[in-house]
Amino acid sequence: MYCLWCHEEIITEVHWGNLIHLYRPKRLCMNCESQLIKIQGHLCSICSRVSSVKKCADCLKWEDYEESPIKFNASLYTYNSFMQEVVAKWKYRGDYQLAKIFQYEFEKEYSKKFSFLTKKKPVVVPIPLSKQRMTERGFNQAEVLADFIPLQKDHVLERLHGEKQAKKTRYERISTENPFILRKSINKTVILVDDIYTTGTTLRHAARLLKGNGCPNVYTYTLIRG
Repeated sequence: MYCLWCHEEIITEVHWGNLIHLYRPKRLCMNCESQLIKIQGHLCSICSRVSSVKKCADCLKWEDYEESPIKFNASLYTYNSFMQEVVAKWKYRGDYQLAKIFQYEFEKEYSKKFSFLTKKKPVVVPIPLSKQRMTERGFNQAEVLADFIPLQKDHVLERLHGEKQAKKTRYERISTENPFILRKSINKTVILVDDIYTTGTTLRHAARLLKGNGCPNVYTYTLIRG
């Protein structure tokens, strides 16, 4: 088996400590895997940003505007230079297979962070792309990630086309109008899934629309915290 990133052969050392994981095919070599850095330490209780206080300055600023429509966000990895390269190739240059790199850890972290919601039977809602963006890319990275979670999915959101978030300044992101249309209301707890949480604007827009139309609670889960 070869590393999906550097294409070097993956050599697996067999010992008692990893026998239980041998059934799971490795997608990255040890060197590449070591460059995916998980978020650790004291985090903001709302957005999962590394923070020495309970709520980071950004979330406190949001609360000056409105009560957070998101109960909390959970993210898995930091957006370091290696991750930026991987995302660029996966998301913008269409290397769909790279998603396999994240599958095991994304599902594992979901079980760890959201197991308390099991009895509520939440619905997973991936953040959609606009039709034009979907045509350009050929797939929606949020849908790919959502498929890694063993829960009911519902595509209740539709997105209007606009300028890419990555090309906007921080102020432009925060001040944008809601780009989503709700196809139908959901009266169950929702977990919104996306690839990156940067300012949180996109996820907050979606959560606000859901909560304004009958959804009791919205949580968000992203692969990366920017």
